[in-house]
Amino acid sequence: MARGIAAVTIAPSVAEAAERKEVLLKRKPYTANDNIQIALIGAGGMGNADTSTAVTLPGIKLVAACDLYDGRLNDIKKKYGDDIFVTKKFEEILSRKDIDAVIVATPDHWHQQISIAAMNAGKAVYCEKPMVHDITEGSAVVEAQTKNKAIFQVGSQGMSSLGNEKAKELLEAGAIGTLNYAEGFWARNTPGGAWQYDMPADASDKTVDWKRFLKNYPDRPFDPKRFFRWRCYKDYGTGVSGDLFVHLFSSLHYITSSMGPNKIMATGGLRYWKDGREAPDILLGMFDYPQTPAHPAFNLSLRVNFVDGTAEGTSLRLVGNEGSLTVEWDKVTLTKNFSYPPENYAQILKGRQYTPDYDRKKMKAPEVTVFKAEDGYKGAHYDHFYHWAQGIRTGKPIIEDALFGYRAAAPALLCNDSYYQEKAIKWDPAALKLIG
Repeated sequence: MARGIAAVTIAPSVAEAAERKEVLLKRKPYTANDNIQIALIGAGGMGNADTSTAVTLPGIKLVAACDLYDGRLNDIKKKYGDDIFVTKKFEEILSRKDIDAVIVATPDHWHQQISIAAMNAGKAVYCEKPMVHDITEGSAVVEAQTKNKAIFQVGSQGMSSLGNEKAKELLEAGAIGTLNYAEGFWARNTPGGAWQYDMPADASDKTVDWKRFLKNYPDRPFDPKRFFRWRCYKDYGTGVSGDLFVHLFSSLHYITSSMGPNKIMATGGLRYWKDGREAPDILLGMFDYPQTPAHPAFNLSLRVNFVDGTAEGTSLRLVGNEGSLTVEWDKVTLTKNFSYPPENYAQILKGRQYTPDYDRKKMKAPEVTVFKAEDGYKGAHYDHFYHWAQGIRTGKPIIEDALFGYRAAAPALLCNDSYYQEKAIKWDPAALKLIG
């Protein structure tokens, strides 16, 4: 990908202010080589967002959709036209010869089965994160992609951002020295952000295929909260870790070329959203990453807070012995610390006598360089679908394929296991298996 290198220097307002530089990042324009006809499986909020982004790419057209709620299928027709084929059975989508690829945006407990069936049917797949619902499900998805030589991409859209690419480049160039620690957080303070999704008034077992939604999980009477707010329940969702930590794992693993941690520990609790949900609304995770040929050993801490009354946002920061990288999808902030040369340190200490004529030095701010996307950047979500489309059209390998997706999902899922089992869990990220 082409990268812009036009530099802009911003003068500090005071003598002690940090030196701050901005470097613009850019993408080259895209063109369509041929048409790709797609179908959406799971037409909820994320599925609609994915589709809305996908069809803005040249040559991508939605021709079919599947969902278990009538209202969503009606909405798809209103938005994309009456000629869109709609169904409640994903198998009818996969049997159609006019469909090249599918977006799998169902609740997490359906990801594995539909993704494998789609690849076996010769379809390219864009599967929302996390790739699987349980740690035992990942190998089968990897095997299906390998067997079918399928184009398969997991939907952690930040993976394809200019920010991630620049952070990877800077880390590999030694911009922060030796990596030793990373941290990330996701804060939310709105009901919608805490999975309090709307429940339509007409939702019932007449308008929803409730039995199919349940899959092989315990039978129970129709419950609109479980259907529309499925992320709150362990049978169908993967908690805040599977919803949000997995984004941070995906970005971190891409930037560092890591296969994942070998020790996972978590704590947290249900502190505010006591609405019947089973997943905690605050989760703290700690992870040990072993030394590999790609990176030194380092530690990672992650946190999610669904009851944050002061902030809403996300951040990923990588820390080395010479500086740090704060990574956003459209911006990377490189902070380099100033330090006293060792030969001058003793002299500085000796001079601190605090006599009237002592010239006490001021604290100098670190140097900050900001790499920022150019105006008009279409964003990581667009880029992620662009990379998927390029894979379909040219056979170019996908970075966030099934193996990458499994290695990002595994620590997120094991974070949940650690929380519920109240113990540390050891994992072999190379062999993809539990230890002990």
